[in-house]
Amino acid sequence: MTQTKLLELIAPSGYAPDADIAERGVATLERLGYTVTNRETLARRYWRFAGTDEQRIAEINHLARRDHPLPEIVMAVRGGYGAVHLLDSLDYGALHDRLYNAPVAIVGHSDFTAIQLALLSQAHMTTFAGPMLLADFGAETLSDFTLGQFESVLHSPSHVAQWQADGASGDIDVSGTLWGGNLAMVCSLIGTRYLPSIEGGVLFVEDVNEPPYRVERMLYQLHQSGILARQRALVLGDFSQYRITDYDNGYDMPTMIENMRRVIGIPIVTDMPFGHCPDKLTLPVGGQARLQTSGAQVTLTLTGYPYVAA
Repeated sequence: MTQTKLLELIAPSGYAPDADIAERGVATLERLGYTVTNRETLARRYWRFAGTDEQRIAEINHLARRDHPLPEIVMAVRGGYGAVHLLDSLDYGALHDRLYNAPVAIVGHSDFTAIQLALLSQAHMTTFAGPMLLADFGAETLSDFTLGQFESVLHSPSHVAQWQADGASGDIDVSGTLWGGNLAMVCSLIGTRYLPSIEGGVLFVEDVNEPPYRVERMLYQLHQSGILARQRALVLGDFSQYRITDYDNGYDMPTMIENMRRVIGIPIVTDMPFGHCPDKLTLPVGGQARLQTSGAQVTLTLTGYPYVAA
């Protein structure tokens, strides 16, 4: 990185529980050439949240109401829970007017999915599902893969990602709006105005600590509500840290996925490196995607998103 970039922290969900991890994340970003602002958000605590609802709402709305220059990157500190509290009070009109054509990359994942989908549906803004301060930049060793994807996507108008899937989707070539994020958060917005109405899209989902039957239950909710039938493909990211019990009787994640392939009627592509895992892609929520598979090889071409000049 050849010049300093301004990166502003926001904490719309849980508070930072470990000051050392937070400081390590800030130090890592500074070594990478970023000037990190709004560090005071790291010290805020109110019950299990990173401040009161009013504080966390104001932090996001301030992006649209400030007089001084906008940051190039806005990064969520962490996920957890609490973003849903803010959705009814965000100033979507002002955020659209100030940020829609601005080269500002808003980045996060997990609980932050709720805000990303609300911004897409209500302000028509594309944000980025990607690394956050604590889990990624605050890690003892920052993933080279995660960093490379983050900087490549945010600093260029197009990006190509590749990975190996289970190969069971057949050879496909589909294009559409890329959207999604954390599966539980996507499902929590069904029936609300905050879930985007995407036709012919490429939906990606991930989750953590959810055993196969609970993942299946959420996929059935997307299926039975008609959402999956309107998509061109479903892409499954990382589903880790779950436990299978004796009662599951062998009903593991691959078995569940194969069953869902027979149910939903659209291609399911697996093993996308994204989610609660060290190696993750950075994905434009609301950007355009071309998804191609040939055997187990997957190619995802990303375009149509805001980017920050390198």
